[in-house]
Amino acid sequence: MRKTKIDSWTAEWEKSYSQEEGKLKEVFKDELVDIFHIGSTSVPAIGFAKPIIDILIVVRSIENVDLYNSEMLKLAYEPKGENGIAGRRYFTKGKDNRTHHVHIFQVGSEYIKVHLDFKEFLVKNPIEAKKYGELKINLAKQFPDEHHKYQEGKQQFVNNLAKRAKEWASRSKFTY
Repeated sequence: MRKTKIDSWTAEWEKSYSQEEGKLKEVFKDELVDIFHIGSTSVPAIGFAKPIIDILIVVRSIENVDLYNSEMLKLAYEPKGENGIAGRRYFTKGKDNRTHHVHIFQVGSEYIKVHLDFKEFLVKNPIEAKKYGELKINLAKQFPDEHHKYQEGKQQFVNNLAKRAKEWASRSKFTY
């Protein structure tokens, strides 16, 4: 059973991303368009996050990603297919003690901009990022053994942030 663990933000997460980025670039070199560190571990102002590095990979063809499953397994990534999001390929590393999530989308997917806008909004709005981090730590204390309740508890807040991030991005000069 997955437990909800929240840690204080650390620069080690950037190092972990960089190490993994190199490995993933090597795997997807023929399909790779771009790669990004996303999620709470990529936003220092958040203060607290699950110690899981989220990685966004943009590829030329989403169907071709399935051809790399054996190479991803060699790096200890478990292929999960779309895992609830059409047009995505999702991989987890670490079984019940997850360390990395890889989200792969084909160039042009709306989800790329959604993820990048969300991150950039939090980077540019550190007070909002801090509120999100505080919510995470409070929910983790409340539901340490009920990860699904932790997820449910933050969903409305995340949806609101995502909406605000989209509105912010439409007014700002930030583009991917």
